Parts: sequence; C-alpha cells; structure tokens
Amino acid sequence: MTAAPDIVALTGASGLIGSALRAALAQAGHPVLSLVRRTPGGPDEAEWSPERGVIQPQRLEGIAALVHLAGENIAAGRWSRRRMDAIRRSRIDATLALVDSLSPLRTSPTAFLCASAVDIYGDRGADWLTEQSEPGRGFLPDVCQAWEAAARTAREKLGARVVHLRFGVVLAATGGMLARLLLPFRLGLGGPVGSGRQYLSWISLADVVGAVQHTLRDERIAGPVNVVSPTPVTNREFARTLGRILHRPAVLRVPATLLRLVLGRLADEALLASSRVRPAVLLDTGYAFRHPQLEGALRALLAHRLANGEGA
Repeated sequence: MTAAPDIVALTGASGLIGSALRAALAQAGHPVLSLVRRTPGGPDEAEWSPERGVIQPQRLEGIAALVHLAGENIAAGRWSRRRMDAIRRSRIDATLALVDSLSPLRTSPTAFLCASAVDIYGDRGADWLTEQSEPGRGFLPDVCQAWEAAARTAREKLGARVVHLRFGVVLAATGGMLARLLLPFRLGLGGPVGSGRQYLSWISLADVVGAVQHTLRDERIAGPVNVVSPTPVTNREFARTLGRILHRPAVLRVPATLLRLVLGRLADEALLASSRVRPAVLLDTGYAFRHPQLEGALRALLAHRLANGEGA
C-alpha cells in the first residue's frame, strides 16, 4: 500500500460527491486541480470540454491521478430520446475525449478513477451482487457498460490503473435523494415506493469520500469497485427507518403505476429496480465504513436538524 497521490485532477468538482471529495483531499494536504467547463478562475482550475477533453492538457503534467465524476443527472426528468442520448454522450463520449486529450502527455496520470453506478446490474431482485456479477439488461446497464469500456481506454492509452467507481444511492443532508425526501416525510407524506420490496444499495457521503480516498491510496485496486454500504435495505425498510428517526408515519405508498405515468422508463430502471449489492472489493482491501448501518448513517446526517427539533 502506498501514499495517496500528491496531486489529483477532478471533474465534477462542483457536484455533491466532487465538492466533498475536493475538500477532503485538500484537508489531507493533497492539491486538487479542478477541471471546469468554463473559463478557469485560478491556478487550481483547468478548462475541459465533454467534446474536446482537456483544453490545455499540459496543465495536467505531473498529475498523479484523475478522478472523473462528471455526467448528466439521470434523474433530472422523464427520459425522452434526446435526454437518453445526452446521458450517454455525457458519460461515454466525454470519457473518451478526456482520455484522448491526455495521450500526448509526457507523464500521464498513473491512476484513472471513473464514475459508474450499481445500475450496471439492472433489476436483480434479492440476489446478492458483487463486482464479479454479470451486468443486467436495460438502458442504464448498457450505458454503464459502455462507460466502463470508455474508461478502460485510459489503461491502453495512458498506462493508468483504471478503477470503475460503481456508486450506489448517495445519502447526504444537503443534496441527493435524502434531501428531496425530507419535506414529504416531515409532513407525514412519506412511505415506500412501488411494492417496497426492491433493494436499495445506499452509502453515506462520508463513506463515498472515504472509499474514493482508499481506492486512490491502494494500488492493488483496479477494475470495478462497488461504492455502497455493506447493508443494503429494502425500500420499505428505508422508509420506515427515516420515518422513525423523524417521528413521522411512513405508510403512504407511491404506486408504481403513478411513477410510470409520470416518469416513464426512468421509474422502472431507477426507482423500482432492485439491486442488493455487496462492496466486496472495499471490504477485502480493509476499508472501514464510517456508517455501515442505515439508521446510524441517517442519524449522523440529520443530527443538526434533529437537534433543532426539525424532525419532531
């Protein structure tokens, strides 16, 4: 096991995961070069484009690792044909362009960590899934497979250690799914989605950051890594736990038919699909989860709100 890379380049640095990771790396003393899709605002930023890659690739000379998190939000609305194409291009084409733009460098990053998702497994019911499990079927599994194939070109063209960060549902107090659920649950309008039997593979934002840092440090790790907690829960269990913590009932079920009517294909692949995923690589390489259990994670995330009586 070696020390963490001295300098890390990061796309998606302003997103939920990227901003937390950037802060953690900086706090640990590791300079971060944020790749931004606008005119850089200082020496710690460099411009990149999903179509062209890094505009001035020489800015990345000497970078030890690149963490690529950028991608169109899959849950921003109903999936039209145009929307699905944008989701594909923002992942596959952008990753290929990013790698191609780095090829001329004299000293390429030695590690290329690229976002992916547990959506690659598709709807698998109660089956336990690890990094060795076969991909599923559907739009999201297809996109994830193509995305990971694009990331693997960094091994061929840059000689980099490539890691596919298969993120589960990230729980954070100020963004993502949990933040959207707080208001309806506080109003007593929360409850399971669909049957409630589908498994949710979740992880706290603190553990996402910890897992990515662990993966950066440990040079043994390559290939897919499930970035999820070791204790996935059913949707029903999630609703009950959140309701109990907020002291609110959680019995108002959202019918699958209504979700399909409003969201179309997005409902089946992102909200009603079941993925019971185990973080085998993280566990086998000694990562110690800060929040292995859902209730502890939610209480830690909502501690400030609960202390101020917002859940009572």
